[in-house]
Amino acid sequence: MEDRKKNNGTFGRIVRRVLALPVTVILIVAAIIVFLSLTEYRPQAIEEAEIFRAAENGLSEGGTLRVMTWNIGYGALGDNADFFMDGGNMVRTADEARVRRNLKDISSAIADAEPDVLLVQEIDLDSTRSYHIDEFAELQDTLPGMDSAFARNFSVRYLPYPVPPIGKVESGVAVFSRYALSQAERVQLPIPFSWPIRMANLKRCALVTRVPLDDSGRELVLISLHLEAFDSGEGKIAQTKALAELLKEEAGKGNYVIAGGDFNQIFTSVQSAWPVAEGLWAPGEIDVSQLGSGWQCLMDDSVPSCRSLDRPYAGADRDAFQYYLIDGFIISGDLEVVSLETMDLGFTASDHNPVLLEVAVPAAQ
Repeated sequence: MEDRKKNNGTFGRIVRRVLALPVTVILIVAAIIVFLSLTEYRPQAIEEAEIFRAAENGLSEGGTLRVMTWNIGYGALGDNADFFMDGGNMVRTADEARVRRNLKDISSAIADAEPDVLLVQEIDLDSTRSYHIDEFAELQDTLPGMDSAFARNFSVRYLPYPVPPIGKVESGVAVFSRYALSQAERVQLPIPFSWPIRMANLKRCALVTRVPLDDSGRELVLISLHLEAFDSGEGKIAQTKALAELLKEEAGKGNYVIAGGDFNQIFTSVQSAWPVAEGLWAPGEIDVSQLGSGWQCLMDDSVPSCRSLDRPYAGADRDAFQYYLIDGFIISGDLEVVSLETMDLGFTASDHNPVLLEVAVPAAQ
């Protein structure tokens, strides 16, 4: 009789635990949603971005300018990495030593290229995935004499997905300039995701910075951007339309414009040599005719600017690998292209290659 009581008591505890499990799960999910709702990053349409001043040079019409754009993969997407959202398996894609090694290689490549302007995407301030290294500050230290500005496009206190969780993310885009910046603004782009997915997703933006031209009322407008990747397509279209309106507004003021970054799309004026294999992520297309006349859409089709993250690059059959052409520039028609080169760095430190553009600014009339 006593044994039956013990068995019944044990069975009762098991039943209560099983019945309580769905309620517990519901409460956990509800708590996560409340937390993300209360801490959601809600940027304004236009926000002033702080300029960290170190440049002493002014810019005059009639000279040349070297501009580099590079998605540095937050220092953690080197040739060892794959990524779960691109068909791979990894969430944590590098240990701290590898992140620091990648950042060192990235800084060295930038120093070797000697750009006058550097446009950076996926640069972390304080993220679990990059061991809370302030990558913006790291680049500032290796680029003395350059003004710099940063704009957040991904800010989540804690992202509890997947396993292991992504954790905290504080990341964005940046501009570095050897010429003194007069203004920097974060311009919000359309957000394609609705609640609740929106809460823990990127809030894509354009970082718009200005360099006044000496003895001229004109400005050189430098824009760093990183457009949508994982939407169904409408987000890319809406963001591209907003970017086109921004470009036309600046051109209408008589300014020179250079917008560079990771478009996650290919220009229709460029032919990719790397067709997308079935089942892998595919970039969108930017119809260059929708930008109107007077714009140059530039991608170097001789070298891929990005690799897939469905598997590590190190040790892979590189002839059979998936490559993309999604990084480049849109510049105003009054700037003369001197050279355009995607630097083939073998995707050692990032899943993107940097793109280097040299332009000539027309002499004052």
